[in-house]
Order: sequence, then C-alpha cells, then structure tokens
Amino acid sequence: MSDRTLVAGVDSSTQSTKIVVCDAETGEVVRTTRAPHPDGTEVHPDRWWEAYTAASQQDGVLDGVEAIAVGGQQHGMVALDEDDEVVRDALLWNDTRSADAAADLTAELGGVGAWVDAVGLVPVASFTVTKLRWLAEHEPENAARVARVVLPHDWLTGRILQQGNGFERWTTDRGDASGTGYWSAATDGYRTDLLERAFGRVVELPEVLAPTAAAGRTADGVLVAAGTGDNMGAALGLTLEPGDVVVSLGTSGTVFTPHDKAIRDESGAIAGFADATGNHLPLMCTLNAARVLSATASMMGVDLATLDRLALEGPVGAGGLSLLPYLDGERTPDLPHATGTLSGLTRSNATPENLARAAVEGMLCNLVAGVDALRDNGVRVERVLLIGGAAASRAVREIAPGLFRAPVVVPTPAEYVGVGAARQAAWALSGASDAPSWSLTLDSEYAVPEQDCSDVVARYGALLHTVHGR
Repeated sequence: MSDRTLVAGVDSSTQSTKIVVCDAETGEVVRTTRAPHPDGTEVHPDRWWEAYTAASQQDGVLDGVEAIAVGGQQHGMVALDEDDEVVRDALLWNDTRSADAAADLTAELGGVGAWVDAVGLVPVASFTVTKLRWLAEHEPENAARVARVVLPHDWLTGRILQQGNGFERWTTDRGDASGTGYWSAATDGYRTDLLERAFGRVVELPEVLAPTAAAGRTADGVLVAAGTGDNMGAALGLTLEPGDVVVSLGTSGTVFTPHDKAIRDESGAIAGFADATGNHLPLMCTLNAARVLSATASMMGVDLATLDRLALEGPVGAGGLSLLPYLDGERTPDLPHATGTLSGLTRSNATPENLARAAVEGMLCNLVAGVDALRDNGVRVERVLLIGGAAASRAVREIAPGLFRAPVVVPTPAEYVGVGAARQAAWALSGASDAPSWSLTLDSEYAVPEQDCSDVVARYGALLHTVHGR
C-alpha cells in the first residue's frame, strides 16, 4: 500500500469530461478516465453530470482521492430557478446567437472603453453577460424563472457536493468569474449594475472563493476545492514561468500568460481575466483552431498526417496563397458572422502543398495576433508553449516559431486543465500559502528560423483589413 496523498482534477470541456488523478506532492499522473459530451453550442448540464459519473466509475479512478477540483469551460450560462432546477439548456462559450446583444450592450454603456474600465473586457457573444441579454429578449418566460446564474464549473462543483451531501451554497472562483462580463478582476468584485443592465434585474450569483478555499466537503470527507475556468486550470497545470506564453490549439485557440496586474486593452483582443492563483491571466481566444486543419484535410480528401506532410513541403508563405480561417465565425476579432476566405489563388500556386501550408499558417496567424497584442501591452514573450491537439502536428511545431518570432517548446502531452485542477485541489488540501511545486516536462523545442516570416503575418493583417475592414 502506498502512503502518498492522491488528488483529482476534473476537466469538463466542450467535448468531454476527463478525470486526472495525481500525486499531491509531485504531480505525477496516477490514472485518468474520460467520457464524452454531446456536440453542439447548447447542452443541458445533466449531460455533464452523466459524463462525470461515467468517468468517475471507470477503473476505480477516485479510489483514495482526498481532494478534488473542477476546471470547466468558461462563459457558459447555466440558469437556475428557485429550486436550483435548470431553466433551459446552457448556452456555451461557442454559441454566437448573442452577437447582437453584445453590440447593443457595448453601445449602451458608452463603448469599448467603458467596458474595459468596468470589467477589463469588451462584450462578445462568448461572454455570459451577452447570453443573459439574449435570454431576456428572446425567451422572456424562461428569463422570468431565473433565480440564479452559475457557470459550468460552478454547477459541476455544486453537483459533486450535492451528491456527497456537502452542498452549502453556489460558489465560483476569480478566474471563471472574470469571464462573465459582470465581475472585475481589477476590483475583485461583481458589477451587479451590469448584470441588471443586461438582464433587467439582479439575480443571485455564486460566492467568489479565494484560490486556496474549499467549496465544501463530501460526507465521506473528500475536500472539494474552488475549481476554476479551463484556461486558468491549464495555466496552473503548466507551472508557467515569467515570460512563458501559452498557445493552445484545441477546439478553440487561446493565447494567455500569467501577469501580476490587470491589462487594459481597448482593442478587445485581450480580455483582462484573473487566474487561479490570485493574480491575472490576460487572454485572447479564437473560435477557430485545430478544426481548421481537419476541415482543410477533409476538403482535400486526405488524412491529417498527409496534410502535415504537404504543409511542410510547401514554401514559407504558401506561394502567396492565404486562408483566413473564420470557418465558424470568429470571436477575436469580433466577427461572429464571418466565413473563411481563400485569397491570392493563382494557377501557379494552386497546389495541394500550398493549400495545406496556407491552412497551417492561417490558423497560426490568427493566434500570432494574440501574442503580438500581449507584446503591445508590455508583456514579455520569451518562449511560446504550444499545447492542444494541433500541437501534435510536426508542421505546426516547425512553422510556429517563425510566425510567433519566439522559441517554441512543446510540453509532454497531458490533460493540463485536469492537472491544473488537481494541483489546485492539492493546494487547498495542504493549506499552504503557495501552490505545490510540480515540474513540467518538455517533449521538444524549436528555435526561431533564420528566414524572416514577418511578411506572412503582415499579409494576413492586410487581408483581414481588406475583407472585413478590421
């Protein structure tokens, strides 16, 4: 029998629930399980609970676990009635139906500057505040039933406690609260005036817990930590150093880095989120990332391995061919109704190699804009940590350093949101002032190439301006 302490992190993402069990002292991953979620941009939260239950019943994954925390997809609107029953399916971060509501709210408060001053971000369809406006305008009968609003990680944390007879009240954390549009990372407080502006009245909101606080304990003594948003969980799981910028290439694309102060970005590119440690996590998010590659491979009738090979055979800049990859609309820049654009096509560059190269460059240039926005806001970029499904692509790894103008390192593949949630659970269990020191293992490193790729990045900026006037 081992006498080591075990902790668990739950990654409740758009696509699935993953449970990661770690050694509380070293961070070693002991076991993992997963269960799928249904596809779509809205889903009943019961599906998350069913996935969590299925994952938690596999292979005794939670045996011996002393603490658990949830890292959940950000921004999702979970509306509850007086009896804590779900009023309607949760609208997820990637649901863009509230785009008009976002524009209206921005104008009503006095423009982007007023919103950045208030909560550190500019409303887009992803944020919870815009979904509440949409609900009030389009489903008034449902809106009238709403007594409280929580986020996906809040709801799953509460359900774990409810099933364990330890539920006392709804809770959240600074990181996830900072993505709602009615909580300020600069002041550490709710802006109920903005909630009332969006929804027409103030409803109950979850208590915002400190990073090391517990949401409660189950009847059998398992500590349930505060939990956090998925990006904050990944940052905690990666044990980032100053100068580290994460580029995550999954269903969505994200760029983020820990920072000691709130960032004020009126361009709207960088959202001034909080992190899971008591500091800040300036972040840029796109709707289009890894699926740009899978969609291009499908269009070409090849598999991803072949797309990878073709992209590396294509020249830098794809012979002038550009793919502006707004296949699902876009969050950053705020273009919810945009579509993809293939530009610069000629007889001479109309080759499979160039199309594959343009797909990789287009996807990455969308994220380069986020890294450059961090630079513009005074953030030091010493290296880029590439994570997510598309980080497995050799073409992505080799092309990225030239576009980002920074060395790229690829951490050993892991469920970093789950690992980060487990690290938070270990932190809350220990009662220490600092998070446990877990190490990060790197899989590979890529230097900045000698060939200057700035013209490729500039071309995509010009194309965006031409097509969308941004």
